[in-house]
Amino acid sequence: MMKRMLLLAGFALALLTATAQDNPYIVKTKGVKKTVAKVNQDAAAQEEEAENLDFMGKNFRFYTMCDWKEGMRFMVIPEKYDLLVNTFRDANTNKEVSSGKLRHNIMVYKGHEDMPDGRVHINFICENDNKDYYYVIPNGTFDDYCYGKMGVPTLAYLGDVDKARELLLGKTLLTRAQTYRVDTEYDGDGFREVTIDKNKVVEVKAIGVGSRSFPVKIVVEDENGDQFYQNVAMSKTNCGMRDEEFVMGNEKFLFRGSFDFSDDNMAVSQDVRDYLNATVHTKVVTSMSSKGSGKVRDIKVPRFTGFVIDEIKPIKNNYYSLTLRETESRRIYYKDVIFTLENLADEAAKEDYFGNIFGMGEGESHNTSKETRAAIREGRVIRGMTKDEVELAMGEPARKIEGGNNLDMWLYVRSNGVVLDVTFDERGYVKEAKARRGDVNSEPPTLRKRKPSRQRKNVGGIIGGTMETGTPIQ
Repeated sequence: MMKRMLLLAGFALALLTATAQDNPYIVKTKGVKKTVAKVNQDAAAQEEEAENLDFMGKNFRFYTMCDWKEGMRFMVIPEKYDLLVNTFRDANTNKEVSSGKLRHNIMVYKGHEDMPDGRVHINFICENDNKDYYYVIPNGTFDDYCYGKMGVPTLAYLGDVDKARELLLGKTLLTRAQTYRVDTEYDGDGFREVTIDKNKVVEVKAIGVGSRSFPVKIVVEDENGDQFYQNVAMSKTNCGMRDEEFVMGNEKFLFRGSFDFSDDNMAVSQDVRDYLNATVHTKVVTSMSSKGSGKVRDIKVPRFTGFVIDEIKPIKNNYYSLTLRETESRRIYYKDVIFTLENLADEAAKEDYFGNIFGMGEGESHNTSKETRAAIREGRVIRGMTKDEVELAMGEPARKIEGGNNLDMWLYVRSNGVVLDVTFDERGYVKEAKARRGDVNSEPPTLRKRKPSRQRKNVGGIIGGTMETGTPIQ
């Protein structure tokens, strides 16, 4: 049985190369070759789009199957599993039809039908061959099934594609993701990922069908004529995914995760422009994007890291994207910030507020040794650090003891339960830092009172002698 299924899958895969050249929903980035090495990749992405009430909410309505109207159009976009388990049956013969054979065919919804045997048929007519097909609901009634997320397998909702074409073709957008795709197969779904700078101005050149989960394929072109695309979700209609599956890490497959609108009227005010080419340093640990090994990654940047602001680009809603060059490594970072806090109660805005993240100038770095700066970045304490430098490396201590044995001490609790005792000398520099097991509220060993030494008698006529080292006087 398994051998037969594999043979069927092989046959279905062979059919996938017969892409209809006149199908306006199949679009490719320019430069893709008609004949390339076969790549066993599927263009289906697995994420969805968080609602944007100003654009997405107005134009891309989510339809549960209960709300489907006759005439709604879908395209058959089978994934690997669909090549083994067929979705549709021919309404005239009641025989299963290969999903590979129906690939890229357009199905028009005709309603549902309760059958005498208790099953429910979801009926369609195919625009390509004018034949009737149906999908059998696995179990239960239509009302039980239609409110779920399962929908009809293989079908990408073309209503989203058509609406996106109407609204986005020819528009100027800003890139918001870190990676996009370029086609590698003219007759298939192969692609390679490319790294693109955030906030790059691009023009929408083509919009076609992507996958069932993310049906809108948006092809854009940058100022250099390079094209790339992203498959994005718009309305969730028939996406086949539950809300809890839309997790972090796949934001690039959401429309707002990959693109934003470029406002030609946006400009950098003189107040903000004054920060250009300024030297700043991080006051807190913060997340930034940075390129490395050909990829863009989110990196936690420690306190006390110096940067020069090379570029400031307006984004949206008073946000700006900073291009930052680290003063020591010359590495490029990106950070989205706001320069004004209109609502002081907005905690999210406070985290992105420039003044909370950056301090002007090099801070204490010009008085700090290279070794100390490295320790601060790594969150370590070394001898000779000042109290300010210890606080930059470790943060606010859990407990401060002033004047213990004429020395100040700061106590830090680590995540593994170890307490770090940092002792400062009379000048306020780190004298020693010792880790210990115990409670931060318990007395540190170095501050415990020492027992007075026993007064020793002279024994055996030897000054300083003891009972163990000398002979008692008779």
